[in-house]
Amino acid sequence: MIRFPSGVALFAALALSACAGGMIPPSAGGPAPVRPRAPQAGGTADEVATRPVPATPRPTLPVTMPTDAALDKNTAAGLGVTRGPDIATLLPPSAERSRLALAAFRLSCPSLMKRADLSGLTRPSDWNSACAAASSWPDTSASEFFARYFEAAQIGDGSAFVTGYYEPEIAGSRAPASGYQVPIYRRPPDLVDVDLGLFSDSLKGKSIRGKVQGSAFVPYDDRARIVAGSLAGRGLELAWAADPVEFFFLQVQGSGRLLLPDGSVMRIGYDGQNGRDYTGIGKLMKDRGLITTGSMQDIMQYLRANPVQGAAIMNENKSFVFFREITGAGPIGAMGVPVTGEATLAADPKFTPLGAPVLLSLDRAEPNGIWIAQDTGGAIKGANRFDSFWGAGARARGIAGGMSARGSALLLLPIGAIARLTSP
Repeated sequence: MIRFPSGVALFAALALSACAGGMIPPSAGGPAPVRPRAPQAGGTADEVATRPVPATPRPTLPVTMPTDAALDKNTAAGLGVTRGPDIATLLPPSAERSRLALAAFRLSCPSLMKRADLSGLTRPSDWNSACAAASSWPDTSASEFFARYFEAAQIGDGSAFVTGYYEPEIAGSRAPASGYQVPIYRRPPDLVDVDLGLFSDSLKGKSIRGKVQGSAFVPYDDRARIVAGSLAGRGLELAWAADPVEFFFLQVQGSGRLLLPDGSVMRIGYDGQNGRDYTGIGKLMKDRGLITTGSMQDIMQYLRANPVQGAAIMNENKSFVFFREITGAGPIGAMGVPVTGEATLAADPKFTPLGAPVLLSLDRAEPNGIWIAQDTGGAIKGANRFDSFWGAGARARGIAGGMSARGSALLLLPIGAIARLTSP
Protein backbone atom coordinates (compact mmCIF):
# COMPACT_ATOMS: atom_id res chain seq x y z
CA MET A 1 0.00 0.00 0.00
CA ILE A 2 1.11 3.58 -0.46
CA ARG A 3 1.79 5.87 2.41
CA PHE A 4 3.53 9.16 1.70
CA PRO A 5 6.02 9.17 3.16
CA SER A 6 5.58 5.48 3.61
CA GLY A 7 6.02 3.78 6.77
CA VAL A 8 7.80 6.55 8.60
CA ALA A 9 6.62 8.46 11.63
CA LEU A 10 5.05 11.80 10.93
CA PHE A 11 7.65 13.28 13.25
CA ALA A 12 10.50 11.69 11.32
CA ALA A 13 8.94 12.37 7.95
CA LEU A 14 8.43 16.06 8.48
CA ALA A 15 11.47 16.71 10.60
CA LEU A 16 14.07 14.59 8.90
CA SER A 17 13.54 13.06 5.49
CA ALA A 18 11.32 11.98 2.61
CA CYS A 19 9.95 8.57 1.80
CA ALA A 20 7.13 6.86 -0.06
CA GLY A 21 4.46 4.99 1.77
CA GLY A 22 0.95 3.54 2.09
CA MET A 23 -2.74 3.92 2.82
CA ILE A 24 -3.67 3.63 6.45
CA PRO A 25 -6.75 1.76 7.65
CA PRO A 26 -8.90 2.36 10.69
CA SER A 27 -7.78 1.10 14.05
CA ALA A 28 -8.79 -2.43 14.94
CA GLY A 29 -9.82 -2.52 18.54
CA GLY A 30 -8.49 0.98 19.07
CA PRO A 31 -10.17 4.16 20.21
CA ALA A 32 -13.46 5.26 18.70
CA PRO A 33 -13.23 7.84 15.91
CA VAL A 34 -13.20 11.45 17.03
CA ARG A 35 -16.46 13.07 15.99
CA PRO A 36 -16.29 16.24 13.93
CA ARG A 37 -16.53 19.62 15.50
CA ALA A 38 -17.03 22.94 13.80
CA PRO A 39 -14.03 23.84 11.61
CA GLN A 40 -11.70 26.38 13.11
CA ALA A 41 -8.85 28.39 11.69
CA GLY A 42 -6.55 26.77 14.22
CA GLY A 43 -7.29 23.23 13.04
CA THR A 44 -9.59 20.39 14.00
CA ALA A 45 -7.54 17.88 15.97
CA ASP A 46 -5.88 18.05 19.33
CA GLU A 47 -2.16 18.62 19.00
CA VAL A 48 -1.09 17.21 22.33
CA ALA A 49 1.83 14.82 22.23
CA THR A 50 1.40 11.75 24.40
CA ARG A 51 4.00 11.64 27.13
CA PRO A 52 6.39 8.75 26.37
CA VAL A 53 6.44 5.85 28.79
CA PRO A 54 10.12 4.93 29.26
CA ALA A 55 11.28 1.32 29.34
CA THR A 56 14.54 -0.59 29.46
CA PRO A 57 15.08 -2.54 26.23
CA ARG A 58 16.38 -6.08 26.23
CA PRO A 59 20.04 -6.19 25.15
CA THR A 60 20.79 -7.48 21.68
CA LEU A 61 22.42 -10.88 21.35
CA PRO A 62 26.14 -11.33 20.63
CA VAL A 63 26.56 -12.30 17.01
CA THR A 64 29.28 -13.42 14.65
CA MET A 65 28.68 -11.80 11.30
CA PRO A 66 28.92 -14.05 8.23
CA THR A 67 32.23 -13.85 6.36
CA ASP A 68 31.18 -15.62 3.17
CA ALA A 69 31.77 -13.06 0.42
CA ALA A 70 29.15 -14.80 -1.72
CA LEU A 71 26.34 -13.95 0.71
CA ASP A 72 24.09 -11.08 -0.29
CA LYS A 73 24.32 -8.56 2.56
CA ASN A 74 21.23 -6.85 1.17
CA THR A 75 19.03 -9.61 2.60
CA ALA A 76 18.43 -10.88 6.13
CA ALA A 77 19.99 -14.25 5.37
CA GLY A 78 23.17 -12.54 4.19
CA LEU A 79 23.43 -10.42 7.36
CA GLY A 80 23.38 -13.47 9.59
CA VAL A 81 20.79 -15.13 11.80
CA THR A 82 21.31 -15.70 15.54
CA ARG A 83 18.99 -17.96 17.49
CA GLY A 84 17.22 -16.12 20.31
CA PRO A 85 15.95 -17.27 23.70
CA ASP A 86 12.74 -19.24 24.20
CA ILE A 87 9.84 -17.00 23.23
CA ALA A 88 7.87 -17.79 26.39
CA THR A 89 10.58 -16.09 28.44
CA LEU A 90 10.46 -12.93 26.31
CA LEU A 91 6.81 -11.97 26.04
CA PRO A 92 5.73 -8.92 28.05
CA PRO A 93 2.83 -9.32 30.49
CA SER A 94 0.35 -7.45 28.26
CA ALA A 95 -1.91 -10.03 26.60
CA GLU A 96 -3.64 -7.33 24.53
CA ARG A 97 -0.60 -6.77 22.31
CA SER A 98 -0.40 -10.51 21.57
CA ARG A 99 -4.16 -10.69 20.96
CA LEU A 100 -4.05 -7.93 18.36
CA ALA A 101 -1.01 -9.53 16.74
CA LEU A 102 -2.75 -12.91 16.48
CA ALA A 103 -5.76 -11.32 14.77
CA ALA A 104 -3.45 -9.55 12.30
CA PHE A 105 -1.46 -12.75 11.71
CA ARG A 106 -4.66 -14.60 10.76
CA LEU A 107 -5.38 -11.98 8.10
CA SER A 108 -1.89 -12.41 6.66
CA CYS A 109 -1.92 -16.21 6.41
CA PRO A 110 -3.56 -16.68 3.00
CA SER A 111 -0.94 -14.44 1.40
CA LEU A 112 1.88 -15.61 3.65
CA MET A 113 1.58 -19.25 2.58
CA LYS A 114 2.00 -18.48 -1.11
CA ARG A 115 4.15 -15.38 -1.48
CA ALA A 116 7.90 -15.40 -2.12
CA ASP A 117 10.01 -14.25 0.82
CA LEU A 118 12.53 -11.66 -0.39
CA SER A 119 14.48 -11.91 2.86
CA GLY A 120 15.60 -15.47 2.17
CA LEU A 121 14.54 -16.56 5.66
CA THR A 122 11.45 -18.66 5.00
CA ARG A 123 9.62 -20.75 2.45
CA PRO A 124 5.84 -20.54 1.95
CA SER A 125 5.36 -24.06 3.35
CA ASP A 126 7.14 -23.06 6.59
CA TRP A 127 4.02 -21.18 7.67
CA ASN A 128 1.45 -23.92 7.11
CA SER A 129 1.37 -25.31 10.66
CA ALA A 130 1.19 -21.92 12.37
CA CYS A 131 -1.50 -20.64 10.01
CA ALA A 132 -3.59 -23.79 10.43
CA ALA A 133 -3.43 -23.43 14.21
CA ALA A 134 -4.10 -19.68 14.16
CA SER A 135 -7.46 -20.12 12.45
CA SER A 136 -9.00 -21.63 15.57
CA TRP A 137 -6.62 -20.58 18.34
CA PRO A 138 -8.43 -18.73 21.17
CA ASP A 139 -7.55 -15.07 21.50
CA THR A 140 -7.38 -15.41 25.26
CA SER A 141 -4.14 -17.41 24.98
CA ALA A 142 -2.52 -15.56 22.08
CA SER A 143 0.88 -15.37 23.78
CA GLU A 144 0.94 -19.15 24.10
CA PHE A 145 0.28 -19.46 20.37
CA PHE A 146 3.39 -17.49 19.46
CA ALA A 147 5.50 -19.36 22.01
CA ARG A 148 4.40 -22.74 20.64
CA TYR A 149 4.68 -22.23 16.89
CA PHE A 150 7.65 -19.88 16.54
CA GLU A 151 11.29 -19.48 17.49
CA ALA A 152 13.11 -16.19 17.96
CA ALA A 153 15.81 -15.04 15.54
CA GLN A 154 17.98 -11.95 15.60
CA ILE A 155 18.90 -10.49 12.22
CA GLY A 156 22.33 -8.90 12.07
CA ASP A 157 23.14 -7.00 15.24
CA GLY A 158 19.48 -6.78 16.25
CA SER A 159 19.55 -3.03 16.95
CA ALA A 160 16.06 -1.69 16.22
CA PHE A 161 14.75 1.76 15.36
CA VAL A 162 10.97 2.22 15.36
CA THR A 163 8.88 5.22 14.35
CA GLY A 164 5.09 5.51 14.17
CA TYR A 165 2.25 6.47 11.86
CA TYR A 166 -1.47 6.91 12.24
CA GLU A 167 -4.66 7.67 10.33
CA PRO A 168 -5.34 11.42 10.41
CA GLU A 169 -8.86 12.68 11.05
CA ILE A 170 -9.63 16.15 9.78
CA ALA A 171 -12.76 18.22 9.19
CA GLY A 172 -13.96 17.96 5.59
CA SER A 173 -16.95 18.26 3.31
CA ARG A 174 -18.05 16.55 0.10
CA ALA A 175 -18.92 19.96 -1.35
CA PRO A 176 -17.39 23.42 -0.99
CA ALA A 177 -19.01 25.39 1.81
CA SER A 178 -18.24 28.11 4.27
CA GLY A 179 -15.25 26.92 6.26
CA TYR A 180 -14.38 24.20 3.74
CA GLN A 181 -12.28 25.80 1.02
CA VAL A 182 -9.23 23.53 0.62
CA PRO A 183 -9.72 21.26 -2.41
CA ILE A 184 -8.78 17.58 -2.15
CA TYR A 185 -8.06 16.39 -5.69
CA ARG A 186 -8.52 13.10 -7.48
CA ARG A 187 -5.66 11.85 -9.64
CA PRO A 188 -5.66 13.96 -12.82
CA PRO A 189 -6.08 11.97 -16.06
CA ASP A 190 -3.08 13.71 -17.62
CA LEU A 191 -0.69 12.46 -14.91
CA VAL A 192 1.46 9.86 -16.68
CA ASP A 193 3.84 7.24 -15.27
CA VAL A 194 6.74 6.27 -17.53
CA ASP A 195 8.68 3.02 -17.01
CA LEU A 196 12.20 3.98 -18.05
CA GLY A 197 13.23 0.34 -18.22
CA LEU A 198 11.21 0.06 -21.44
CA PHE A 199 13.68 2.41 -23.08
CA SER A 200 17.00 1.17 -21.72
CA ASP A 201 18.14 -1.90 -19.81
CA SER A 202 20.36 0.37 -17.72
CA LEU A 203 17.22 2.10 -16.42
CA LYS A 204 15.30 -1.01 -15.38
CA GLY A 205 13.40 -0.49 -12.14
CA LYS A 206 13.30 3.29 -12.57
CA SER A 207 10.34 5.43 -13.52
CA ILE A 208 9.32 9.06 -13.77
CA ARG A 209 5.99 10.82 -13.57
CA GLY A 210 4.85 13.90 -15.45
CA LYS A 211 2.58 15.04 -18.27
CA VAL A 212 2.64 15.53 -22.03
CA GLN A 213 2.80 19.15 -23.10
CA GLY A 214 2.74 19.54 -26.86
CA SER A 215 5.39 17.16 -28.12
CA ALA A 216 7.37 17.14 -24.85
CA PHE A 217 7.12 15.18 -21.62
CA VAL A 218 7.48 17.63 -18.73
CA PRO A 219 7.29 17.55 -14.91
CA TYR A 220 3.81 17.75 -13.45
CA ASP A 221 2.65 20.89 -11.62
CA ASP A 222 4.32 21.29 -8.24
CA ARG A 223 2.52 21.97 -4.96
CA ALA A 224 2.67 25.75 -5.29
CA ARG A 225 0.97 25.73 -8.71
CA ILE A 226 -1.69 23.23 -7.61
CA VAL A 227 -2.46 25.18 -4.42
CA ALA A 228 -2.67 28.34 -6.53
CA GLY A 229 -5.40 26.72 -8.64
CA SER A 230 -3.78 25.05 -11.64
CA LEU A 231 -6.21 22.10 -11.37
CA ALA A 232 -9.30 24.16 -10.51
CA GLY A 233 -12.28 23.97 -12.84
CA ARG A 234 -11.48 20.50 -14.16
CA GLY A 235 -13.93 18.58 -11.98
CA LEU A 236 -11.16 16.87 -10.04
CA GLU A 237 -12.30 17.94 -6.57
CA LEU A 238 -13.02 14.82 -4.51
CA ALA A 239 -13.84 16.75 -1.32
CA TRP A 240 -12.89 19.89 0.58
CA ALA A 241 -10.87 20.25 3.77
CA ALA A 242 -11.34 22.90 6.43
CA ASP A 243 -7.69 23.50 7.30
CA PRO A 244 -4.72 23.60 4.90
CA VAL A 245 -2.26 22.64 7.63
CA GLU A 246 -4.25 19.57 8.66
CA PHE A 247 -4.59 18.59 5.00
CA PHE A 248 -0.85 18.97 4.47
CA PHE A 249 -0.22 16.50 7.29
CA LEU A 250 -2.82 14.12 5.88
CA GLN A 251 -0.97 14.20 2.56
CA VAL A 252 2.23 13.28 4.36
CA GLN A 253 0.51 10.22 5.82
CA GLY A 254 -1.09 9.33 2.48
CA SER A 255 -4.65 8.66 3.65
CA GLY A 256 -7.09 9.53 6.39
CA ARG A 257 -10.64 10.26 7.45
CA LEU A 258 -12.72 13.32 6.65
CA LEU A 259 -15.14 14.11 9.47
CA LEU A 260 -18.15 15.49 7.62
CA PRO A 261 -20.57 18.16 8.89
CA ASP A 262 -23.42 15.64 9.23
CA GLY A 263 -21.37 13.45 11.58
CA SER A 264 -20.48 10.80 9.00
CA VAL A 265 -16.96 9.83 7.97
CA MET A 266 -15.48 9.78 4.48
CA ARG A 267 -12.29 7.77 4.18
CA ILE A 268 -9.79 8.73 1.50
CA GLY A 269 -6.68 6.92 0.31
CA TYR A 270 -3.63 7.57 -1.80
CA ASP A 271 -4.22 7.61 -5.56
CA GLY A 272 -0.95 8.93 -6.89
CA GLN A 273 1.48 11.77 -6.43
CA ASN A 274 2.68 14.47 -8.80
CA GLY A 275 6.16 12.99 -9.25
CA ARG A 276 7.96 15.83 -7.51
CA ASP A 277 10.52 15.11 -4.79
CA TYR A 278 9.35 15.13 -1.19
CA THR A 279 11.02 17.67 1.10
CA GLY A 280 10.77 17.38 4.87
CA ILE A 281 9.75 20.86 5.98
CA GLY A 282 10.60 20.16 9.62
CA LYS A 283 14.30 20.00 8.82
CA LEU A 284 14.09 23.24 6.85
CA MET A 285 12.37 24.93 9.77
CA LYS A 286 14.87 23.66 12.33
CA ASP A 287 17.82 24.69 10.16
CA ARG A 288 16.35 28.21 9.94
CA GLY A 289 15.77 28.42 13.68
CA LEU A 290 11.99 28.66 13.29
CA ILE A 291 11.24 25.70 15.58
CA THR A 292 13.15 23.86 18.28
CA THR A 293 11.95 20.27 18.79
CA GLY A 294 10.87 19.42 15.25
CA SER A 295 7.82 17.56 16.58
CA MET A 296 4.52 17.53 14.73
CA GLN A 297 3.03 19.83 17.36
CA ASP A 298 5.96 22.26 17.07
CA ILE A 299 5.65 22.39 13.28
CA MET A 300 1.87 22.91 13.34
CA GLN A 301 2.10 25.66 15.93
CA TYR A 302 4.49 27.68 13.77
CA LEU A 303 2.53 27.13 10.54
CA ARG A 304 -0.67 28.38 12.17
CA ALA A 305 0.93 31.31 13.99
CA ASN A 306 2.58 32.46 10.75
CA PRO A 307 0.10 31.64 7.96
CA VAL A 308 1.86 33.53 5.14
CA GLN A 309 5.33 32.19 5.92
CA GLY A 310 3.79 28.80 6.70
CA ALA A 311 2.12 28.56 3.31
CA ALA A 312 5.43 29.37 1.61
CA ILE A 313 7.23 26.72 3.69
CA MET A 314 4.65 24.05 2.83
CA ASN A 315 5.13 24.89 -0.86
CA GLU A 316 8.84 24.16 -0.53
CA ASN A 317 7.72 20.54 -0.41
CA LYS A 318 6.87 20.29 -4.12
CA SER A 319 5.22 16.90 -3.71
CA PHE A 320 1.41 16.82 -3.89
CA VAL A 321 -0.72 13.72 -3.21
CA PHE A 322 -4.00 12.82 -4.95
CA PHE A 323 -6.77 10.76 -3.34
CA ARG A 324 -9.71 8.47 -3.97
CA GLU A 325 -12.60 7.54 -1.71
CA ILE A 326 -12.11 4.29 0.20
CA THR A 327 -15.07 2.06 0.95
CA GLY A 328 -15.43 -1.47 2.28
CA ALA A 329 -13.15 -3.20 4.75
CA GLY A 330 -10.47 -0.57 4.61
CA PRO A 331 -7.24 0.36 2.86
CA ILE A 332 -5.17 -2.61 1.83
CA GLY A 333 -1.57 -3.11 2.92
CA ALA A 334 1.41 -4.49 1.06
CA MET A 335 0.20 -8.06 1.67
CA GLY A 336 -3.20 -7.45 0.14
CA VAL A 337 -5.00 -7.34 3.49
CA PRO A 338 -6.14 -4.44 5.71
CA VAL A 339 -3.54 -3.33 8.20
CA THR A 340 -4.42 -3.29 11.90
CA GLY A 341 -4.05 -0.49 14.42
CA GLU A 342 -1.51 -1.29 17.18
CA ALA A 343 -0.56 -4.55 15.46
CA THR A 344 0.89 -3.71 12.03
CA LEU A 345 4.49 -2.81 11.31
CA ALA A 346 5.90 -1.48 8.08
CA ALA A 347 9.19 -3.26 7.35
CA ASP A 348 11.76 -3.79 4.63
CA PRO A 349 10.79 -7.09 2.95
CA LYS A 350 14.45 -7.80 2.16
CA PHE A 351 15.09 -8.17 5.88
CA THR A 352 11.71 -9.13 7.35
CA PRO A 353 9.30 -11.64 5.78
CA LEU A 354 6.00 -9.86 5.19
CA GLY A 355 3.50 -11.51 7.49
CA ALA A 356 6.07 -12.50 10.10
CA PRO A 357 5.64 -11.64 13.79
CA VAL A 358 8.23 -9.25 15.24
CA LEU A 359 8.99 -8.96 18.95
CA LEU A 360 10.04 -5.44 19.96
CA SER A 361 11.85 -4.45 23.15
CA LEU A 362 12.44 -0.70 23.07
CA ASP A 363 13.19 2.29 25.26
CA ARG A 364 9.49 3.22 25.02
CA ALA A 365 6.99 0.88 26.64
CA GLU A 366 4.02 1.52 24.34
CA PRO A 367 5.26 -0.52 21.34
CA ASN A 368 6.86 -3.36 23.29
CA GLY A 369 5.54 -6.81 22.43
CA ILE A 370 4.53 -8.67 19.28
CA TRP A 371 3.60 -6.94 16.02
CA ILE A 372 3.04 -8.29 12.50
CA ALA A 373 5.02 -7.02 9.50
CA GLN A 374 2.23 -6.30 7.00
CA ASP A 375 3.30 -3.12 5.27
CA THR A 376 6.24 -1.47 3.53
CA GLY A 377 7.53 2.08 3.17
CA GLY A 378 10.00 3.98 1.04
CA ALA A 379 11.90 5.22 4.11
CA ILE A 380 11.70 1.90 5.97
CA LYS A 381 14.92 0.34 4.74
CA GLY A 382 17.34 -2.13 6.28
CA ALA A 383 17.33 -4.71 9.02
CA ASN A 384 15.41 -3.99 12.23
CA ARG A 385 13.93 -0.73 10.91
CA PHE A 386 10.18 -0.59 11.51
CA ASP A 387 7.25 1.84 11.45
CA SER A 388 4.41 1.11 13.88
CA PHE A 389 0.78 1.85 12.99
CA TRP A 390 -1.37 3.20 15.84
CA GLY A 391 -4.79 3.52 14.21
CA ALA A 392 -6.93 6.65 14.39
CA GLY A 393 -7.99 9.16 17.02
CA ALA A 394 -6.31 11.50 19.46
CA ARG A 395 -4.34 8.77 21.24
CA ALA A 396 -2.99 7.34 17.99
CA ARG A 397 -2.02 10.79 16.80
CA GLY A 398 -0.31 11.63 20.07
CA ILE A 399 1.76 8.44 20.17
CA ALA A 400 2.65 8.22 16.48
CA GLY A 401 3.47 11.91 16.20
CA GLY A 402 6.41 11.56 18.56
CA MET A 403 7.35 7.90 18.23
CA SER A 404 11.09 7.44 17.91
CA ALA A 405 12.21 4.41 19.88
CA ARG A 406 15.38 2.32 19.93
CA GLY A 407 16.19 -1.06 21.36
CA SER A 408 16.25 -4.62 20.09
CA ALA A 409 14.10 -6.68 17.73
CA LEU A 410 13.63 -10.39 17.20
CA LEU A 411 11.82 -12.00 14.29
CA LEU A 412 9.53 -14.90 15.13
CA LEU A 413 10.16 -17.56 12.48
CA PRO A 414 8.37 -20.89 12.07
CA ILE A 415 10.03 -23.68 14.02
CA GLY A 416 12.75 -25.30 11.93
CA ALA A 417 13.62 -22.27 9.83
CA ILE A 418 16.59 -21.21 11.99
CA ALA A 419 18.18 -24.66 11.85
CA ARG A 420 18.01 -24.60 8.07
CA LEU A 421 19.49 -21.13 7.92
CA THR A 422 22.36 -21.78 10.32
CA SER A 423 23.35 -25.25 9.18
CA PRO A 424 26.76 -25.49 7.43
